[in-house]
Amino acid sequence: MESIDLNSDLGESYGAWRMGDDAAMIELVTSANVACGFHAGDPAGILHTVKVAVGRGVAIGAHVSYPDRAGFGRRDMDIAPADLTADVIYQIGALSGAAAAAGTRVRYVKPHGALYNRIAVDPVQGAAVIAALRAVDPSLVLMGLAGAPILDQARAAGLAAVAEAYADRAYTPAGHLVPRREAGAVLHDPVVIAARMVRLTTEGVIEAIDGSLIRIDAQSLCVHGDSPGAVAIAREVRSRLEAEGLRVKSFLP
Repeated sequence: MESIDLNSDLGESYGAWRMGDDAAMIELVTSANVACGFHAGDPAGILHTVKVAVGRGVAIGAHVSYPDRAGFGRRDMDIAPADLTADVIYQIGALSGAAAAAGTRVRYVKPHGALYNRIAVDPVQGAAVIAALRAVDPSLVLMGLAGAPILDQARAAGLAAVAEAYADRAYTPAGHLVPRREAGAVLHDPVVIAARMVRLTTEGVIEAIDGSLIRIDAQSLCVHGDSPGAVAIAREVRSRLEAEGLRVKSFLP
């Protein structure tokens, strides 16, 4: 691997509620998954984040979600496929307006939270999300969990798809993310996290929560913008990757 994308979930502040340090993260990442208002983010904050990202040459992605502000998009919802497709179209449209105002466009879509986890294994909701991307712009790239069936489902539907791995999350031996409610699900030590990402990018493996090694093929690494110490984590990950001779750049051409 000669290069790797580094992404983060941004634009999640809402009114007086501040979430993460977008300006600092944008200095470190190459792709920004910007909230679209359904799980977090207000219009002014979203627009500001997009403008800052554009100024740094960072790619813009729509971080679409279930309509769940109170639960930060982390509660699973059984939404009818047609409604889910409309929800995703609506969110892409909202961010596309902000992107156009900032002189750029939305290049990819990364579902957030419970929706991300659900479509990884649910082909019905997955098809609903894919339908939304195809309806808005078939050139949009779908970002999803490395190894999840949704990636092949998207490609079979004619979309490009990019696989991502999580820097600050623990994995099960089956290659799934350890649920946040379980101990050890979220990682916090920048040095440990960076070492894991170096091993992933150079050897293609990551240590699962039980100590076993699992193989992961990912083109993008995610550091959650809302995690405590997110900036320090992203800085250490990027520094260690570059020290290994890897170029940190967007997965987009």
